[in-house]
Amino acid sequence: MGLYPPDDPFLFQITLFGLPLAVRWYGAIIMSGALFAAWLASRRAVVRGFDPDHVWNQLMLGMVLGIAGARIYYVAFEWDRFGGDLFKMINLTTGGLAVHGSLIGAILSVLIYTRYAKLPFWEWLDVCVPGFLIAQGIGRWGNFFNQEAYGRPTSLGLGVRIDPEHRLPPYNDMQQYPIETLFHATFLYESLWNVTGGLLLLLADRLVGRGAEAERRWLRPGDLLFLYGIIYSSGRFWIEGLRTDSLCLNGVGGECPGSLRVAQLVSLGLIMVCGAALAWNHRRVRA
Repeated sequence: MGLYPPDDPFLFQITLFGLPLAVRWYGAIIMSGALFAAWLASRRAVVRGFDPDHVWNQLMLGMVLGIAGARIYYVAFEWDRFGGDLFKMINLTTGGLAVHGSLIGAILSVLIYTRYAKLPFWEWLDVCVPGFLIAQGIGRWGNFFNQEAYGRPTSLGLGVRIDPEHRLPPYNDMQQYPIETLFHATFLYESLWNVTGGLLLLLADRLVGRGAEAERRWLRPGDLLFLYGIIYSSGRFWIEGLRTDSLCLNGVGGECPGSLRVAQLVSLGLIMVCGAALAWNHRRVRA
C-alpha cells in the first residue's frame, strides 16, 4: 500500500491576463507552516505583554532571510553542482533548501527586527520558537509532494512510493527495486517529531515557564531556544541516517559513503552547544 503523493506537484495552474500562474504544493505548504507559526507567536506575544503586530511585521523578513539562508547553505555544500551558474544558484525549482540554513536566516531576522523594534531578543525568541518547530513539521509535507527527502527501502507498510525519475542511484534500478518498492517516509518521521517537540515546548512553558505561577517558574529567557535546538537536533540526527539524499562533507549528495552527513554533524554540534548554553543560563542566574 504505502503513501503516494498526487501525480501533479502543482496545487493549481491557471492563465491570468495571458500570463501563466502556478502554485506548487511545496510552496503552499511552506507558507501554511509560516502563517501558523506567526499566528501562534502572535497569541503568545499577547500573553507576554507584547504587541502581536510585531509578529506579522517580522514575518516577511523572516521568510526572505529564512529561504535565502536555506539556499545559501545548500549551495555552499553542493558547490560543484552550482558553482559558476548564478541563475542555477537562485533558481529554487532546481531543488535544494537546507533547514539548518533556514534556521540561521530566521534567527538573524529576529536579531534584526528586535534591534529595530527595541524588543528583548531572548524573550522574543522564546515567543517564536515553539511555532518554528511546528512549522518545520508542517513544511516537511512539502517533501512528500516533491517526492524527496525519503529514506532507504523499508518493509514498513507506512513507507512512501517514489517514481523512477525521483530516485537516486542505486534505487533507480527498476529490476532490483521495482515500482512497488517502499522507502522510509523520513519526511513523515521528522514531521511527527517536530510537531511533538513543539507541543512539548508549549507544555514546558506552561508548566515551568512564563505560563506557570512565579514560584514554579524554572525556564529562563532563552531556554526555549536551547531546548528547541536539543529536541530538533536529536530527531534530525537519527532520521538523517535513514535518508538517501543527504548533503555530505565531500560535497556529494546521497547516502554519504566514506563521508559524514553534514546535518548529523551539525545536529551533534547543536546538541552540545545548546546543552552547554542551557546549563550556563541557569548557572548565570544563580550567580
